[in-house]
Amino acid sequence: MARSWERMVQRNTQQINKQRKKQGKDSIYASTTSAAAKSSDIFKGRNIIFPVILLMLGIMFWVVGSIDEAKGSGILANWLGVVLYFLLAALLFFRRPYLKVERARLATIKYNRERQLPAADIEKITVTRGAVSIKYKGKRTQWVFSRLFNRYDINAMGERLEQFAKQNHVEYVNE
Repeated sequence: MARSWERMVQRNTQQINKQRKKQGKDSIYASTTSAAAKSSDIFKGRNIIFPVILLMLGIMFWVVGSIDEAKGSGILANWLGVVLYFLLAALLFFRRPYLKVERARLATIKYNRERQLPAADIEKITVTRGAVSIKYKGKRTQWVFSRLFNRYDINAMGERLEQFAKQNHVEYVNE
């Protein structure tokens, strides 16, 4: 029953979309997704410091392994470790951190998952010259977005977060 229902919905959706296309309108699902995409701003940063540290560790292990090469033991494990350090550094460098500001919530990636924070759970947003911090209500934890560590555009983030704070009645501090 479920598959036949899905096929019927798809057929009806295709027919309606053809009619809407003839009338010059957007398709049914395209209008909702484009409206959602326009309402959110994404500020992307770049991880630099931790990948550089991983590259230095990989180079250090490579040098130590090449010095110890005379003994001949553990060469494969050494090269595997060096390659894995380089791959992890590349992964962290190319996977860009971000702050997504929507109408009533904020989202970022933490610990390999997207974390969302509704506006009702935000106590204070503090913008300084080099960082933005977002404090939870009733908790000691906070999100910190830094220009030094992650290369965020703090000025643009501060302007958008100020609008977000006004819309959602959140305390905004600009230091």
